[in-house]
Formats: sequence, structure tokens, C-alpha cells
Amino acid sequence: MSSHPPSRASVAERRTSASVRAKAAAARPTATSTPDQENRDSRTSSRKTSTSHESRLNETRTETHHRLTRNTTITRTRTPLQPTEETRRSKDAERVAREGSLASTGNGGNGRKEGTWTPQASLMPHTSAPLASRVSVPPMASDAPPSVQPQPLGELSLEAQEAAIIEDLLFVFMGFEGQYVRYTDAYQPLEEKSRLAGPQFRILPGLDPSLRDLTTSMLRMATHYAAVEAFVEVQSREEFGAVNHALCAAMRKLLKDYLILMAQLENQMLTNNSFTLHQLNLHTKPTSHMMFQLYSVAHEILKENSMLEEDEDDLEKSDDFENILEQLREGNDPGSMGPKICKGGSVLRLVTKRLATMSGDPAARTLLTTLLREASRPYMAMLNEWLHHGNVRDPHSEFLIKEQKSIRREGLEQDYTDEYWEKRYTIRNDVVPPQLESVKDKVLLAGKYLNVVRECGGVKNIAKDMDKDSNVPHSFDDPRFLENVSSAYAFANSSLLKLLLTTHALPARLRSLKHYFFLDRSDFFSYFLELSNSELKKPAKSVNVGKLQSLLDIVLRQPGSVAAEDPFKEDIKVVMNEIGLTGWLMQVVNVKGLDADGGSVGSYTPAAASVTGDEKDIIGFEALTLDYAVPFPLSLVVSRVTLTRYQLLFRYLLSLRHLETLLVTSWTDHAKLRTWRHKSSDRRIEEWKRRAWTLRSRMLCFVQQLLYFCTSEVIEPNWVAFMTRLKEAEEGEVSTEAGKVKRTVDELMQDHVDFLATCLKECMLTNSKLLRVRMLLSTTQPVRSLTLQQINSKVMATCTMFANYTASLTRNLTSADPDLAAKGSSDPKGSVSYDPAKLDKLIDILQKYEDNFTRHLKILLDALNYLAATETVVFLGLCARLSTANEGIAGAGVATYG
Repeated sequence: MSSHPPSRASVAERRTSASVRAKAAAARPTATSTPDQENRDSRTSSRKTSTSHESRLNETRTETHHRLTRNTTITRTRTPLQPTEETRRSKDAERVAREGSLASTGNGGNGRKEGTWTPQASLMPHTSAPLASRVSVPPMASDAPPSVQPQPLGELSLEAQEAAIIEDLLFVFMGFEGQYVRYTDAYQPLEEKSRLAGPQFRILPGLDPSLRDLTTSMLRMATHYAAVEAFVEVQSREEFGAVNHALCAAMRKLLKDYLILMAQLENQMLTNNSFTLHQLNLHTKPTSHMMFQLYSVAHEILKENSMLEEDEDDLEKSDDFENILEQLREGNDPGSMGPKICKGGSVLRLVTKRLATMSGDPAARTLLTTLLREASRPYMAMLNEWLHHGNVRDPHSEFLIKEQKSIRREGLEQDYTDEYWEKRYTIRNDVVPPQLESVKDKVLLAGKYLNVVRECGGVKNIAKDMDKDSNVPHSFDDPRFLENVSSAYAFANSSLLKLLLTTHALPARLRSLKHYFFLDRSDFFSYFLELSNSELKKPAKSVNVGKLQSLLDIVLRQPGSVAAEDPFKEDIKVVMNEIGLTGWLMQVVNVKGLDADGGSVGSYTPAAASVTGDEKDIIGFEALTLDYAVPFPLSLVVSRVTLTRYQLLFRYLLSLRHLETLLVTSWTDHAKLRTWRHKSSDRRIEEWKRRAWTLRSRMLCFVQQLLYFCTSEVIEPNWVAFMTRLKEAEEGEVSTEAGKVKRTVDELMQDHVDFLATCLKECMLTNSKLLRVRMLLSTTQPVRSLTLQQINSKVMATCTMFANYTASLTRNLTSADPDLAAKGSSDPKGSVSYDPAKLDKLIDILQKYEDNFTRHLKILLDALNYLAATETVVFLGLCARLSTANEGIAGAGVATYG
């Protein structure tokens, strides 16, 4: 602080001169008194009647002050505030100094004269508060020996009491004890909490009641000043942040004005003989109100810091423990953890709240507005740096934007949680100033967008016009404040949209993804499946992925295919998953929480070790999937989470295509092989063949209708709607005029997520609602709960088993037909003998296939009708299509709901 209070020695000299003037005035003859002096003498008649006695008292006080001036080696100074360890050392130094001063007052102590007092000053350890005092706390007045104690107030006249109290108050107003106004016993100047709460003062007995009442009312300002001064020194430490530092700097200016007022009042006391306690009270009224407001702000901040409370109880300790665990989970440095500190936006919130409370007081409103303006300057500097450059310059963690530097874009290829976009920059909701509460999302997105643009080098001079000090607001009360946020957000949004849509060709990337993952115009993929058929029939663990990748590369470069003209065909890769589609979906939907309404895949990671027993032996067709390398910043839109959705849809469509191929192959066998073409003389065999052909046709109808529905009625319409919205942004539907934004990057990303989520839900992949069904024909069987996808997978599993069993049916049919057995079989291994029992076995097997397919299809249709009525009306069309596959069979078992 640039202004220091007057020393005790200088005030003692002034007291001496005042006493001399009082003695001379008392000795003057009444006849030579002026009218003014006569008026003063009439107000203090007691002084006229005891002139000689008062003179002796003044001489005694003069000698005492001279003795204090000669012997005291320490000047009264403001109380330093140190951390706990430093305070402990200062206590020891003070105790030693105090014991030495008290010992010197004994009879013959070290040859000193009785009544001398020699308190010593000590240098305090260095503190991080830049302007904290380095000199130890002055000794308490209660420690002084009796020989230097002042004359009791009861022995003084009314005028002398008033003069002594005025003089004491000037000391007390600057945080020191006076001769008659002293600290209470509860105040401990060596304890930080006690200093922050402010000292309480007591007046020695004997003071006139009228003077006592007036003095007591004025002592509150002294308490407030001492508390504010202690607050400024504590909050100036480095760990309290730039906002606290700026607030303390503003308070220091006000404390400097306060000390100037004290100097002016002291001058009045020394030069104006008519200066009274009432005049002192009138002069300090406005300043007292100011100090009260400063004290109230400081008190609120200290309460938020828990610095005025007693020792923490067990509950508070457990709360701190939970906070530490939360910080550890967020990856913070354990060494930097400690008690919660009120800083940054929290300080601005408290000042703003106080300003709203005192809005009816003009003086308080002006003062608090000034404090808020000055305290918000460093915060606004951080805000402008974030809005216009995308940088977080927050060494004290007080800004509303939190950056986790450990999350880097290099990890986007393995990021299954959208961690980079969602968690790299987040909002500290507990430190958001009220002024930013309504625009905090814009503030977050503006900086995030600029970060992406800057990392890609898309804009060299980001917001160069806004970088000038004259173009950006520096406080919250600037009328351009909200306009600054909106314009920065609009600029960042348009820059990133241009980077994604134009520079990095996002629409072309999405069309490429559609070709590969949704099998759009997939002539190349049909050729790939034909070439790799022998490899994909193997168990998934035995498939040669390198061979499949080579075959895919050959197919993609085949002239005439849609993939040959794709500039991104190098980014597509073949991947073999170790878990089947059904198990993968159940793990993602039920365990990891893939939100069918557009949420993220939570903490999903690819399943590797948790393979169920039913899926250990999946073949290559069931494990095949594709991967796609997406460069930054497109990886923000096509993230690992969204790519997982593409892979789910691809595997489902591939399973339908593969099942269709198996059933078509069965139809080919039924049409070409002699075993099926021969008209047997046994009528039962011909009836069995018709039933097998009918079941195959029903299954093929089911698969083709389901495939058509997924591609033509779900994916294609939603794709067209999504690309229409994307085209609007691509054609310049973004307007940055007056901070208005018609289309944002986050809306584009959400549109993409919504498109995939809708496709997954309408393709029956992520509807996790459990439906209570009876799986067996007997109604006495227990009710089971299944999801729509599980029901659908059972129908498809039945179709797959039947298609794979066709070759076995052919061999058994040869043995069951007496005509074929007599003429010889087409089996290259040799003739097959006639076995009449085989026909009964074939009829039983076919009956089981029919029953299972009919039952599961009925359950699926009932579930689709229920969901169409309660959730998604699109399932009505699918019900109408699939019902054709349930016709032509009489007497089939009907499943019911429990």
C-alpha cells in the first residue's frame, strides 16, 4: 500500500504539543479571553475550577509520552497475514519479544529502571501476498506495565475525555489500540481467522455516557477497516486468482482514500481547537458506510471460502474427501488439491448479488459497481481470449471454461465416448458469473469451434478485427458485452462450417460412407462376397484378414463400379469382430447404454473377451465388418461413436443379404437337383416337398421384405432428409449478421446422430424395451421378456438353420424316396439304400422348422403392432409386408402374451 499510517512516536509528539497548548490555555487570564474562548470556557466550567490540577495531569501525561517516545523501538503497523506455518513462527517470535518486555519491568531487572518498557519488532517470513506487511504484530496494550498506563477516564474533565477519545479514535480507525479504546480479550491478532473477522474494541470505564454511546457507534468503522485490510492481504495471495487480485487492488485504492481522510481528520484535531467528537462522527459517516459495504463483500467471500468457520467436523471432512475423489477421477494433479477457494466467477457472482441487494442505495450501488467493474477486468480478458482465439489462459482455474489437456485429438481413432468433443472443454457450472449464465453455451461453443479451426490451420488471423482493445468490452457493464459474445460465436461457427463442408468435403465423405456401410449401389460388394465366399465360410478366428483386404482393394478398383470413382476408397478397411451381431447389440444396448434417441454409446469399448458360449464359433460372414479412417476435423462429425452406429447397420444389412443368398442357393438346389425335381410315386414325399418349398418361399419373402423395408423405407428417406439439411448449410444458409446464426455445427452433428439413431431404431436394432412373450406353444410355459431385436434375431436364426440344412435334407430325401433309392442316388460317394423311417424323420424335422418360424414370426408381428401403436408408426408398414410371409400355413401354433 502506498500510504502508511502515522507512527506512534509522531502521534505521541502531537499529544505532547496538544497538552502544552491545553496547559497554556488553562493558565491564560479570563480578562484577556476572546468571545470564542469564553464560549468554550462556558462549555467546560469544570476545567476553570481545577486549572492547577489539570496542569499537573498534563505535565504527567507529557512526561509519559516522552518516555514512550524514547523507549519504544517499534511503530504500530498493520497486522500481517501469513499461512499457518508462518503464523506459528510469528507467534513464537512475538511470545519471546513479549516475555522480554514484561521481564524488563521487574525491580532491578538487568539493571533497568522500574517502569521501562522495551518491546521488540521482528521480521515476518515472506508470504505470497505481494503487499503484505513484513513486520510483527505490535504488543497488546494489556501487556504494558502499570507505570505506562494512562490516567483513568474518571479523573478527567469532560473536555479532556473528549480530546483523549478523539485522539484514540484516530489510532483505532487505522487498526491500532488507543490508550482508552482497546481490543477485547477475545481478539487474537496472531490468528488469521480473528483478523479476518475484525477486532472488537472495548472502552475503559469512566467515560461520559454521551461520549461512550457516540464512540461505540464509530468503532464499527474501525472493525470494518481492520477486517477489510486483513481480507486484502489474504486474498492477494497467488492461489486466489486474478479476479481476487483485481478486487483487492480496487479495495486498496479505497483504503488509501480512507487513510487520506484519517490524515485530514488528524490535521483538524491538531489545528482546530473547536474540533469535537460529534464533528468527527459527521466527517466519517459516508466513509463508515463505504467500509461497511466493503466489509460485507469481504465477509461473503470469506464465508464462501469457509475461512470464518470453526474447525471442520467429520461431515465436512467427508465432503472434502468426496471432492478429492472426484478431482482424481477427472485426472487432476493430487498435489494441487486443497480446500475449495472462492475465486473467479464465484467472486463476481457474490459481488453481483450484493449489488442487486443494495440497488436502492445510490452510494452503495456506485461503490459496488466500481468493484464489479474492476474485478471483472481480468475475467473479461480471459473471456475475450477464449472467444476470439480459442485459448484458455487460466493459471488459477477461475474461468468458466475448463480445459483437460490430457485429452488430445490423436486419441480420436480409439475414442468410443466422444471424449475429445465432449470433455476436452467443459463448463464449470459452479463458477459461472450471472452475466454469462444465459450465454454460457455460446461461450463454450465459440471457443471450441475456434480451437478446431486453429488446429487445422484453416484461419490464419482469427478475429483479427476483434483483437484490438478498442473493439472488445473490458467489463460486464459495457453495452457491447452480449453483442461481443454473439458475434464471436457466429464468426467461429461460420468458420468451422466452411472448414468442414468446403475444405474437407464432408458431404462427399458421408456419401462414401453410405456406399460402403449401407450397401448403396453395392455391385462391388456383391462381387467381393462372391470372391471371398470360401474364406468367409471359415470360423471367424481362422479367416485371413489380409486376404480379404486384398480382395476388397481389387474390387474397389474394378472399372465401372461406383467405388472406382470414390476418392476415399483408400480409407475403407476390413475388420473381423469376435462377437456376433446379436451379442454385440445386447452388450451395447443393455449394458453400455446406446441411447436409441440419439445419445452416445456411454463408455462403450469393442467387445473382445466377453464372448458368450453361443457365439464362440461364428463364421466369417457373421464376424465381417468394415472400418473407415476419418481425418480430423471430420472425425468430430464422424466420430468413433457414430462409426459404431454405421457398423451396426452394416452388419445387420450384411446378415440379411447373406441370409437371402443362402435361401436363394436353397431355391437353386431345389430347382436343379434331381432329388427335388423327381416326382415320386409316394404321395407323402410330394406333400413334404411342397411344404419345404412353401417354407423356403415364406422365409425368402420375410428376408426380402425386411431388407427392402430397412433400405428403402428407413435408411433412404432419412438419408434424403439429412442431406437436405446438410445442403442448406452448404449453400450458405449461415448468417453472421448481428450475431444471428441460422445453422450451427452442433446442429449439423446432432442431425447426423439423429439420422443414425432413427435408422437403428426403425431397423429394430436399438429398441431395448422388454416385451413379455411366451416362446412355446404350451400356454403353461413361463413368460419370458425379450427385446424386439431378440425376437427378430430368432426368426432370422430359424431361417439360417433351415437354409444351411438344405444339403442334409437332400441326402435324407434320397434315402426316403423308394424310386431314387432303387435307381441310385446322385451322391458321388455311392448309392443310398432305401430307408422308410427317414420320411417320418423328415416330416418331424420340417414340422419343427415350420412351427418355430410361424411362432417367432407371429410374436414379431404382434410386437411390431404393439410398438406401432405406442411408439413408432413406421412399423405398421413393416407389419403389412411381413404378414405375407405368414400366409398359406394352417394349423400353426399361435404364441400369446402373458
